[in-house]
Amino acid sequence: MRFVLFFGEASTGADWSELPQAQKDEWFETYQRWVAAVRERGTIIAHEGLAPTTEAFTVRDETVTEGPYAESVEQISGLVLVDLPDLETALELAKAAPTDMVEVRATVDG
Repeated sequence: MRFVLFFGEASTGADWSELPQAQKDEWFETYQRWVAAVRERGTIIAHEGLAPTTEAFTVRDETVTEGPYAESVEQISGLVLVDLPDLETALELAKAAPTDMVEVRATVDG
């Protein structure tokens, strides 16, 4: 089954580029261990980090506004498309993800 895992982070206003290199390195090491765990259980089809919400745009009808879709204390920071045996596996891996929040959604066939 395919799932999209949306990674979320607290909206602290901190920009990734402003973080100390040691903190970035630590996160990447943790993320690589998580990626290895996912690959042991299934397949990663794609994974991408997203630009900060300061670079987001929302389109409603024909109106374009700057900023994310909704005001929130959390923001989507990346996504991972995976092929895993079942929802239980997806949830188990989401719990171990190196992020503040993970939204798990199955893809729709067709």
